[in-house]
Amino acid sequence: MFTFIYLASQSPRRQELLTQMGVRYEMLIAKAGEDTESLETPLPYEKAHDYVQRVTLAKSELACLRWQQRLLPWAPILSADTTVSLPESIVGEILGKPADAMDAARILRMLSGKTHQILTAVALQIEPDSAPLVSVQVSEVTFASLSDSEITRYIASGEPLGKAGAYGIQGLGATFIPSINGSYSGIMGLPIFEVNRLLDHAKVIRK
Repeated sequence: MFTFIYLASQSPRRQELLTQMGVRYEMLIAKAGEDTESLETPLPYEKAHDYVQRVTLAKSELACLRWQQRLLPWAPILSADTTVSLPESIVGEILGKPADAMDAARILRMLSGKTHQILTAVALQIEPDSAPLVSVQVSEVTFASLSDSEITRYIASGEPLGKAGAYGIQGLGATFIPSINGSYSGIMGLPIFEVNRLLDHAKVIRK
């Protein structure tokens, strides 16, 4: 049994969700100078499901290396990645984080009035010498039709930057969403149901 896990993510939302689940965790994140952004570059013609699973496993491998280099006591390592997908889009189905305000506006116009998918992959490495267990959760989110002025106001809030798909459902972005089919916590970046099952498998004690 384990009394805590390592979280290989800086996401405040993932931290909040683990706390909500009663999971004790310690951060296992990259130090300055460690290149993690390049992991998130999609491969040519890569499907969203393959992409989010590949990136999460790569993050898990790097996190395990950090654990080894820092000579820490062992505990399971949780890694995750979330992406937004428009499967029928002619410009590519993976919508990552916007590069700037102009790119955010482009992404939001693509999502306007459409139903898109949000995929979150989670990987839990239970033992240092074992392969991580991986689960991918897929939700469907419908956006209302957005006017240019709504998009401009939303971008001015600063919320779209740094978020896959240029919006956050836990913030003002929720005002654009009339319906969801799937996991709200998965859309936030950590599907509680799937993570709970992985933690059960690893025999992680919760509060």
